[in-house]
Amino acid sequence: MNYKDIVNQLREQLSGDNKKDQEMLQKRAEEFAKAGDYEGLKAAGEIIMEILPAGTQSEVYRLTHLDGERLDEVHQRIVNMIKDKDIISALPLAEKLYKKITLDFGETDTAKFVSLRNPFEDNLCQILFPTEKVMNRTPFDFCTFITTYAYLLVENNATTNAIPVLEKAISYNPVDPGPRFELAEIYKINQNKKMVIEVTRDTLAIASSPVAIARCYANVAYALTDVRELDDAAVFYFASVRFAPHPAIPMELKNLADMKGSPIINPTQKEIIDTVHKYDLEYGPSRTVIEVASSLSNKYLSEGDRESGLKCLKILYNLTLDPKIKDTILKLEPDAPMVMPTDNNA
Repeated sequence: MNYKDIVNQLREQLSGDNKKDQEMLQKRAEEFAKAGDYEGLKAAGEIIMEILPAGTQSEVYRLTHLDGERLDEVHQRIVNMIKDKDIISALPLAEKLYKKITLDFGETDTAKFVSLRNPFEDNLCQILFPTEKVMNRTPFDFCTFITTYAYLLVENNATTNAIPVLEKAISYNPVDPGPRFELAEIYKINQNKKMVIEVTRDTLAIASSPVAIARCYANVAYALTDVRELDDAAVFYFASVRFAPHPAIPMELKNLADMKGSPIINPTQKEIIDTVHKYDLEYGPSRTVIEVASSLSNKYLSEGDRESGLKCLKILYNLTLDPKIKDTILKLEPDAPMVMPTDNNA
């Protein structure tokens, strides 16, 4: 359902009782947030703004707008500038958005704001990053907004300044691999093998798609190539394509062969696992990620929530390739495409 249809549907549900309508809209906003439906979340927020008392309305407007423009619209304008290769103009606007977010949605001694996009991320975050602080959900995906700012810093040759910015992005969503991949890119640029491996270790712990796992191993391969640990670099490239093919990998392997002056030999599975473990990294998906996807799929299906259950089953299947899980998915959705996802959204 598109944004306009959701707005019309929500308006039809209004009773005229301001208090009850606020409660209904808040509940729907939470449902949209848990489902990762930002169009729905935005629609619910718009109508809440319409019915709030004037004083409260002005405060919510202040928090969610920058110079009269909604924060997600500001971010989209920045993205459009990047697409148009207007990097220089995009940077000051992204910096302004970053300062707005960190000032108005900063962490305190008792509470923190999080941009967790769906129930899978909610559960994974609570298990891997437990906190006694109250976790308040942000109105928009601030992790992505801040990562965009860090990207612009790198593009404007301010890589050192981008590192704390990316750490701030991670604080808003510790289970989003996006900012961690950007961190790895910075350490690759700086030829800091130690930090590439360290960031990769953290990313593998949260990676919930084969594509994310493959990128982790490719990053290590790149770093090992820089320090001329060529045999191990080749093994990591092979580890990467075991999880998800990428058109750049064959060229990277050819480059390694040229540097070595001898052909690259396809390693055995044992050789791959042993080499990955040599760098104190895990091979394959995190057991915790698998357990969270499995637990949530069972929970949703037992509650009759077919759509949410299917999303978690697909995460589980893509990580395990278990034929029994595939059969379950096809029973629920006979035309479900059995392809690897491009990100970790549930």
